[in-house]
Amino acid sequence: RLVADIPAEVKAYEVIPDEKYLIKDKLIEYADDLGLDVIITTGGTGVSPRDVTPDATLEVIDKEIPGMAEVMRSESLKKTPRAMISRAVVGLRGRTLIINLPGSPKGVRENLSAILPAISHAVEKIKGDPSECAVTENEKCKFLCIPKNLVCLLLLLLHCNTWIHKPPWSFVSPPRF
Repeated sequence: RLVADIPAEVKAYEVIPDEKYLIKDKLIEYADDLGLDVIITTGGTGVSPRDVTPDATLEVIDKEIPGMAEVMRSESLKKTPRAMISRAVVGLRGRTLIINLPGSPKGVRENLSAILPAISHAVEKIKGDPSECAVTENEKCKFLCIPKNLVCLLLLLLHCNTWIHKPPWSFVSPPRF
């Protein structure tokens, strides 16, 4: 539901296996070739052997934005102690914001909700906006609005064998978180 409510154009939506080289290739392709503002990945952020999304992300980003990942973990910890093993990363590749989210729809909702108010501001800053970062009470609503020209990719990473045969959502349209 959150992804569908963002007033942005989804340029691509792919489901790929948890293979580090595939994840890296897709992140590079969508950041460099398509010049997307935001890439959102789901899945592969834990500690199981196939959880390699943060590793792939760290290998392709120029700058890490630890505050966003910290906020996601902090909010998730309010709901489950298992959140402390999340290795999700948020960072920049050129002018593209890359966000790793957990694989579960509930985790995606919780984590994306935590950082959604900052995504618009981050994209504006990445594009060179020189305006003040401090938020006054009257400006709070500004940061809940995503620019209409924001384009993103929802990259879903499958690491649950049951999803390979029967995904929990349709491949035709993005899942509604």
